[in-house]
Amino acid sequence: MIGAYIIGAIFAVIGMIVGQVLQSKFKKYSRVALRNGMSGKEIAERMLADNGITNVQVISARGHLTDHYNPTNKTINLSEAVYSQRSAAAAAVAAHETGHAVQHATAYRWLTMRSKLVPVVSFSSKIVQWVILGGILLINSFPNLLLAGIILFAIVTLFSIITLPVEYNASSRALAWMQTCNVVTSQEYEGAKDSLRWAARTYLVAALGAIASLLYYLMIFMGRRD
Repeated sequence: MIGAYIIGAIFAVIGMIVGQVLQSKFKKYSRVALRNGMSGKEIAERMLADNGITNVQVISARGHLTDHYNPTNKTINLSEAVYSQRSAAAAAVAAHETGHAVQHATAYRWLTMRSKLVPVVSFSSKIVQWVILGGILLINSFPNLLLAGIILFAIVTLFSIITLPVEYNASSRALAWMQTCNVVTSQEYEGAKDSLRWAARTYLVAALGAIASLLYYLMIFMGRRD
């Protein structure tokens, strides 16, 4: 189990570094004002309209970088800074979250798959560490407990992997729209692109960390069999 903590610590540090860079990028491009003067809210509403989506509402959410799309009530929730800010960073985040709304409207298969996994992942993530811990402690007398934990962790890992194409595709949709509709200048576009690139890396690190931990647990299980 110590090995799992070491793996977790390594990827936690990497994730922290990527997160700090993301924060730095967001601050940097928050100072790049949009020439068109549009706020994050207006960017999201414009992108929705251009994609023929009329049943999604753009609302303000408390917190910093708490932006997300809620498919249940069809709302794009933008953090207070993004909602009212008129910068390249705000445009990037707003367009990205709108990209998720477009995915939902077009039944993007990876988003549909991830949504179906949410209830299972919610349950698995609550008990997986306890099941794995018990499985490692009882590896010689009750090895199937560890196997059950591995299966639960594999579900969580699968969710992290499926999240990658969902997030990368949302960013691609956002950038393509911004470029095609000429809502940003070339400088503003590069800032938005850089911001979204680093945001995507946070999900990549999380997925790689989950895969590394899963392989470690599998090695323990297979080693016991040998």
